[in-house]
Amino acid sequence: MADAESARGSPPARVSRDQNFKNLILDYPRYALEFFARDEAPAPEDDADIVPVRQEQLQQRLGRRYHELDVPLRVEWVDGRREVVLFAVEEESDGRRFSRHRLAHYCLDLAEMFNTDRVVPVSIFLRAGSAPQTLALGTERSRYLTFDYLACRLHAMDAARWLDSDNPVARVNLPNMRSPAERRVEVYAQAVRGLLTLEPDVDKRAKYLEFIDIYAALTDNEFRRYRRQYPEDSTTMAGFFQRARDEGRDEGRDEGRVEGRVDGERAVLTRLLRRRFGPLSPAVADRLHGASTADLEAWADNVLDAPTLNEVFDPKR
Repeated sequence: MADAESARGSPPARVSRDQNFKNLILDYPRYALEFFARDEAPAPEDDADIVPVRQEQLQQRLGRRYHELDVPLRVEWVDGRREVVLFAVEEESDGRRFSRHRLAHYCLDLAEMFNTDRVVPVSIFLRAGSAPQTLALGTERSRYLTFDYLACRLHAMDAARWLDSDNPVARVNLPNMRSPAERRVEVYAQAVRGLLTLEPDVDKRAKYLEFIDIYAALTDNEFRRYRRQYPEDSTTMAGFFQRARDEGRDEGRDEGRVEGRVDGERAVLTRLLRRRFGPLSPAVADRLHGASTADLEAWADNVLDAPTLNEVFDPKR
């Protein structure tokens, strides 16, 4: 069975990262633009409509030229003070994999599709890497095409500057910013506290507590420190865990089938284990798949207090 601490430190899969940021931008489009593209975003006092461009629309109209980046957003100022702007926002977990050519191609496709030259490319970098800022095509005689983009380099941002931000997108991204190792627990706590303070919706709280956990990747010792130093916030998080368990049980009962309840319990427990300990090994997944309802409930009761993944399954170990 995988060691709990190493599992917590493992990076999440790229597909999961991409979906996490898509969800974040779609749930908080105005805050996302304010944080990731401040120079071009609508001002707080602007009356602006921000609408995602549907991926289905892009697929249909761009055909084979379609490039699925993260989230294109259409911003329209209601009072007409600015013309409509399209924001092409993508997240790149590794700067070394970033392609200026791909992003430029995508922006040109958007511009052609919407018959506009008002397109703002935005790339969000989670990690350091060699990502040139400009693409220039031409010869020694002249440049014939120059392409630039807004770069939000989360890894280089100082988390201390954003600890008290009232922007929920900034707060949940605190773990992605630069901070000394000795302040990781404080940064995590401020991310959680910001979410609980700024987001009243219970479902979004649960979703972005998981987001914070994934990117913070606290070790077991750090998580225990967090629970000691921030007991009230930790208790609130425990309440969300319990709520998730209860919802899983309710879904099983509503379906009226034992299989539905077992699947609900298994799905909730899997989510809690990943939140506490990071990605799960195939051996753990197999154990969960073959477990009874009683086993799943017993393990779920252990999740909050067990210091290691192994002890979730065997508290006497």
